[in-house]
Formats: sequence, C-alpha cells, structure tokens
Amino acid sequence: MQGIDRRKLTLALAMTPGIGGKTITRIFTRNDLLGRKNDEFLRFGPEVLREEYGLTRKAAESWCGEREALLEEAETMEERLDPLGVRLVTAADASYPRQVEALEKDPPGLLYLHGNARLLEADTFCVMSSRKSSNEALEQIDKLAEEGVLAGKTLVAGDDTPEYQRAAVVPLRWGAPRIIVLDRGLFKALGPDLKEETFRSARLWRYQFDPNTDLAISFTHPDAGFHRNANRLRDQLVGALSLKLTFVEITPKGNMEKLAIRAMRAGRPIRVSELSDCAEQMARTGAEVVQVG
Repeated sequence: MQGIDRRKLTLALAMTPGIGGKTITRIFTRNDLLGRKNDEFLRFGPEVLREEYGLTRKAAESWCGEREALLEEAETMEERLDPLGVRLVTAADASYPRQVEALEKDPPGLLYLHGNARLLEADTFCVMSSRKSSNEALEQIDKLAEEGVLAGKTLVAGDDTPEYQRAAVVPLRWGAPRIIVLDRGLFKALGPDLKEETFRSARLWRYQFDPNTDLAISFTHPDAGFHRNANRLRDQLVGALSLKLTFVEITPKGNMEKLAIRAMRAGRPIRVSELSDCAEQMARTGAEVVQVG
C-alpha cells in the first residue's frame, strides 16, 4: 500500500459508501496538519478513523474492509481520467475555488474539473431563473447572458433545464468560454471520451465539447447519474462560482430566492428582473432591478 498518491487515495475514498467530499477534505486537512503520509493513514483501523477523523462506524468499516479493492478501482479510474486531463480538487487543496467557500458555509468537498481551469480566475457571472419560467423570462435570460458575454465576462451555468440551456448556448454563438456545472458525473454528461456537448441546442453551434475553451465541473463520481440533492447543489455551485448574479423569475421561498439572499449578504452584486414578484423587496435590501425590454 506504499506509494499511494493523494489523487488515487481521493478517488478510493470517494468510492467508499458513506464517505463524501466533506469527509475527504477533513481527512486530508488533518493529515496535512499532523504531517501524516498517505501510507500511514492506510494503516489505521476503524476506531482511529472514527475517533480522529469523524467517520461513522459504517463508513470506517466499509473503508477498512474494502480498502484494497477500492484502491484497485481507483487505479482503474485514474487510467480513464488521466488521459483526458481530469483534475480532482478537494476543499483542502490550495487550488480549490475560494469564491465557493466565501458564499457557501457547506461547499462541496470534492470537485471534478475537465477543461480550462483558468476560468476559475475569470470575471464570472450567471443568469438564473426558476423552473417553468415564462417565454418572456427565457427571452430575457438570452439577452442578459449575451450582455455579459459581450462585456468580456465568463458565464457560469447548468445544462439540463430550459432556463440554464438558454443561457449556456449564448457563449457558443460568440465563441466565448463557459463554465458548466453538472448535476451528474462527467462521463454521464459528456460521454466516455468527454467530448459530447451536453444538450441538443448546444450541438447546433458546436459538435463537441471543447476543453481548451470551456470548463465542466462536477461534484459527483464520474459515472454517477442524477440524485435527489443534485438540483440544489448545482444551483448553489453556479451561484457560488459567479462574482455577479442575475435572477430573472424567482419562485417565492424557493432555492433561487434563498441563494439570492445569501449572495447579497456575502456582498456579491445582485440583479433581479422585474419579472420576479420579489424584485421590489430585493431592491430594498440592495439588489438592482432589471427592466424588461
């Protein structure tokens, strides 16, 4: 078990039932603090993992019982990810996007990055809208996304709702970069070679995903499909990665409204379309109201 690097250990831990990104971050943070090497960590039994690292009994026993098989599985996954240039970033790493931690108290502990990671340092923005937005709202999403792109800003968007797709296709029309936050694993979204555009209308503008231009980010295992918390986590990450947030139609008391309030409290510039019933209320707390037309 000697010679295990951090990347392989991260993958193996991420494949363990009951161990998520936050637990992985806690493990590496403690190991870094105490100067522990990976091979030393691999020798620990369930009791040490529970007492020192806060693992549940089930997770500690799963890891210790399946450790060798998990490390072999991680090696196989590395053989798939490495040729494609996929990076793994935990919240314990210096390269983790700090704008996420600045907005979210409980950010994803592990991110999978494919593509142009330099975009994490760009002047980013998002245009968000609740599900089942009106046609008028979709038209405004298009207009506001184009406005940001033509101003030289980098759009952050999801990819699997009409609202996100309306924004995400705009940079393709202008040859501009995008950050796409996925609610599923990289292989599920981009195909086995990570070359597929993730939704139909995007393929009208570009046949394949371009990792030299765009960045795809996932917070879940590369082979994983959609799960029940994925929508909320995706929206949070889109907002957290954006230095300026615009909301078009907000469902009262929904995830979007909560995200807008949290972003304002964190000092992020917020704009809210007059199509949202809460626009006037948001304006009283510091948001800019965007007129239709």
